[in-house]
Amino acid sequence: MFCNQCEQTAKGVGCTVMGVCGKKPDVAALQDLLLHAVKGLSLYAAAGRKVGVVDPEVNAFTVEALFSTLTNVNFDPQRFVPLIKRCVELTARLKEKVAAAGGRTDFSDPAASFQPAADLAGLVKQGEEIGGAWDKTADPDIQSLQQILIYGIKGISAYADHARILGQEDDQVYAFVHEGLAALANKGLGLNDWLGLVLKCGEINLRTMELLDAANTGAYGHPVPTEVPLGHKKGKCILVSGHDLKDLEELLKQTEGKGIYVYTHGEMLPTHGYPELKKYKHFYGHYGTAWQNQKKEFAQFPGAILMTTNCIQEPQGYQDNIFTTGLVGWPGVKHVKNGDFGPVIEKALEMPGFAEDEDKGTVMVGFARNAVLNVADKVIAGVKSGAIRHFFLVAGCDGAKAGRNYYTEFVEKVPQDCVVLTLACGKFRFFDKKLGDIGGIPRLLDVGQCNDAYSAIQIAVALANAFNCGVNDLPLSMVLSWYEQKAVAILLTLLHLGIKNIRLGPSLPAFITPNVLNVLVENFGIKPITTPDEDLAAILGK
Repeated sequence: MFCNQCEQTAKGVGCTVMGVCGKKPDVAALQDLLLHAVKGLSLYAAAGRKVGVVDPEVNAFTVEALFSTLTNVNFDPQRFVPLIKRCVELTARLKEKVAAAGGRTDFSDPAASFQPAADLAGLVKQGEEIGGAWDKTADPDIQSLQQILIYGIKGISAYADHARILGQEDDQVYAFVHEGLAALANKGLGLNDWLGLVLKCGEINLRTMELLDAANTGAYGHPVPTEVPLGHKKGKCILVSGHDLKDLEELLKQTEGKGIYVYTHGEMLPTHGYPELKKYKHFYGHYGTAWQNQKKEFAQFPGAILMTTNCIQEPQGYQDNIFTTGLVGWPGVKHVKNGDFGPVIEKALEMPGFAEDEDKGTVMVGFARNAVLNVADKVIAGVKSGAIRHFFLVAGCDGAKAGRNYYTEFVEKVPQDCVVLTLACGKFRFFDKKLGDIGGIPRLLDVGQCNDAYSAIQIAVALANAFNCGVNDLPLSMVLSWYEQKAVAILLTLLHLGIKNIRLGPSLPAFITPNVLNVLVENFGIKPITTPDEDLAAILGK
């Protein structure tokens, strides 16, 4: 196997024996094979659009399939078999439609004519032989840009799938996913072509996050500032981790009146700010963090655990009360089908639950763009008066490396006249810090999940308009942590928007060559993090 798609990749180069995340070689091979098959499907989808052939089923399948290959989404080899076979079926059907419409179908790339082996062992062997979807014979810098594109497209697919589930779609998103994957078969593209596709990936991801924002706020209302308990109530309980708001809503509906409290974990914390979710009286509080203590937290949780979308660590081997939904899968972990959370509820009722109430304080969530812009006049006045000197967006993914303590220390050392905005699971290094306020504006503002980077962007744009300047001219610095492919897509969006001087850590992506890194440094001023003291001094000029 060879996998370098996440930040924790072995030795900063690539995992070759087993993934640091827990991914085994057979799963890595099957994910590579599925990506190869989707590349073939994309060739016909891109050709079909040129002659007016667009297949909604192909669109939906494409993002679902790519989403399943993200870090920590699906580690169950058996669940890749039907995905691969379905991809080949859709490819054959689409090829016929394109041919009938007079479109091109004579592709020489092996992905276009891929046929799967008959059994799991054969599929794994095929995946091992094919490897990653980028061109291993190309110039290293082109390979690097192809990998950036692939991982960015995977991030787009995750957000697009979430949005689609809630009824928000835009064919330009699917069209780009197919265009980008089809381009991998074109050996005539040069460095500038690939760089253009990479930046377009950022543009399309912005649209995708806009769709997801519209999906979430349309279904559940705009988040409002909400105080969330970190303790628990005596009684039966279910813990929900991951990202999927629809799954949470359905669980809340099905647990209503059953004497079960529902708690959030990890990236589900911001869901307490949505009016249509917080209305459920048994939706109580937040339990645990997101990464460094997850195994301990899950092992100690006295109820059922529901993991939606990609979650942080492989759960197999230390709990029998864990359930998954959607694309999520690990060998031996029970999977909820057709939105029926009955088995989860039954498990929660079987388990002891919490023996007594416990108060562990609270945290505030719900500072998405509407909430922040509703007090924009106070923010602007604070900046003009000098009460607010600087804004820091300290955001991104969490991970296991010790170097991630940087972000906790950074936030702790941010001066009292500065405001910290945060989003995504990286905030769990410091989300419960009591930083006080400036003129009634909290110094720590939780904007939401990783996809709520869209909200953060809208806040920055609104402030820039208010001060009649560009985003890069604002007293705003971005200090980001990355871990997986959604973070790649968000970073590309920021580059597409021309945002400069981003500090990125805890380490730079293994798939970026020195030459490509130089382009990013020269054009966008991307900097690796150093130490909190050095970076704060450099940003604040002292």
